[in-house]
Parts: sequence; structure tokens; C-alpha cells
Amino acid sequence: MTNLITTSNRALTAKEFQGLADVPPEVEWFANLGNKATRRAYENALKDFMNFTGIQNPEEFRVVTRAHIIAWRDDLLNRSLSSMSIRHRLAAISSLFEYLCEKNTVTHNPVKGVKRPAVESYEGKTPAIGDHQARELLNAPDGSSLKGKRDRAILATLLYHALRRDELCRLKVKDFKQERRGVPHMKISGKGGKTRYLPLHPAASGLIHDYLDAAGHGLEDAGALFRSTSNNRDKESQKPITPDGIYKLVQKYSEKLGFKIGAHSLRATAATNALDHQADIAKVQEWLGHANIATTRIYDHRKTRPEDSPTFKVAY
Repeated sequence: MTNLITTSNRALTAKEFQGLADVPPEVEWFANLGNKATRRAYENALKDFMNFTGIQNPEEFRVVTRAHIIAWRDDLLNRSLSSMSIRHRLAAISSLFEYLCEKNTVTHNPVKGVKRPAVESYEGKTPAIGDHQARELLNAPDGSSLKGKRDRAILATLLYHALRRDELCRLKVKDFKQERRGVPHMKISGKGGKTRYLPLHPAASGLIHDYLDAAGHGLEDAGALFRSTSNNRDKESQKPITPDGIYKLVQKYSEKLGFKIGAHSLRATAATNALDHQADIAKVQEWLGHANIATTRIYDHRKTRPEDSPTFKVAY
């Protein structure tokens, strides 16, 4: 065994090696969070909890009790945070303690057994628009200008494929050129690094092709699909459109039409429309990129349509 050990190519000094051996498990847990969005959310939750409790050193987490967690939860409620935000923050702290349990640093997870606030109903918070409104929205941009062509392509991509804003902004030109079993597809980089392939709707495909022909970057496979249109040749125009830009785009056109909505409503609209036309909810779950089918049901707005009310089924 000693013959296998050499120090000539050693990357770590003895001091660095010992330093890593002494890293507290609380720091290990945080360093091992791979997803950037999760890391950012968990960091915010940790900072909030540490500020509330006065914790300054990682080792102090080991004396946290359920009473500390309940007091923090009540403080979050008093600050009028949403139920979902509170549940997410509790989940972040619970994740830390689960890791500490695995490392035998603590004997139990004090978050377990703490009552979470009830999840609020999402009904009406992300309203789906009607078919006629969707058609009006698709035709709202000026199709003769580059910006109008881009905006129509963006709206069609959202309405026909139910993408999240972040997913649309991450699209590359090559993602639009995928093919599976001879059918054109789009490659979507979703939440948590998950990839899914969606068949490309012909209406959206035509509008995207029109935009790329006008913009001139259709051969730049590694470049952003949807870009700024200020000057298509400067460096700024090569950057992808931002999620905030998508939100403002949808809001601007919908407000002009008399129904002010956000981009997420188009996702709800696409899901509702698919379900209205008898799409299987499990398929819609996969299409939307949901890990849990309960989340997909939030987007099923069929039950909110007045015309489906039993009121209109009554006949005398």
C-alpha cells in the first residue's frame, strides 16, 4: 500500500488536506448543492433562520430544537410570507438536518413534526385566457417588422408548447432543429437540469422560421434563439432575451387587447387547452415538465369555466 502513495504530484498540501478533513458537515451539505436555483433559495432560507436565531457558527445548528423551528415559522407567518414560501424555507432547513442525521452529527431532524401552513389555492391566480384571446394575442405584433416577427414567434412558442419563461430564454438555435422519429422537435432545458423533447407545433415552427430568416442567425447553432432586436449585428443583440423581457412583452400586448396578463398565464392556457381537447393529464404532466401530477392539476382550469357549471345543466 505504501508503494502506491507518492507526494510528488500531490495537489493538496498537508495543511489543506487536514483543513478539508475538518470541514463541518453543515458546510459540506451546502457545498454539495448542485442546482444554482436551489442553492440560492436554500442560502436565503439559511440566512433568514440564522438572523432569527442569532446562529453565527455552523456547529450551533446542532443545538437547534423543534421549539426554535416553530418560533421561526411563526415569525415568517407574522411577516405575511406566502404559505408556499414558508414551506420552501422549512424544506431547506429540513434538508440540512437530514444530512446532519446521515452524518450522525445530530440524532433527529427538528423540522419533522412542525406543522406547515396550508397550501393556498391557486385557482384564479394564474388565469387561462380564452381561445379567441389567444388568437388575438398571436396576431397582435406587427408581422412586417423584425421585432414583430420575433414577438409573434415567442408568443407562439409559449402558447403551443407551454414553456416557462426561463426555458424559452435558454433555447439555442440548435434546440429548434431537433428531430425524433422523423418529427421536428424542440429540446427544452427545464427545471433541475432536466431535459425534455417536445414535438414542434407547425404554427410555431413557421413563425420561428420567419423570424430566423429576418434576423439572419439561423445558422448560428450555439447562439440564442430569441434575441434582442435593437441591432442584430452588435454584441448586445446576440444575448438571449431575459425572463423579465418575456414578462413585459406578454404584458404589453395583452394590455393593448384589454386583458393584462403575465407570461405564466400562457402556460396555463396551453395546459388547459390541451386538457380541453382530451389530452391525457399524465401526458400533459410530462409535457409541462412537472415532477408531480398534483402540480399539473393546478393548471387544469376547466373547472373554473362558467359554462361548465351545473347551473347550466339544470332544465325544467
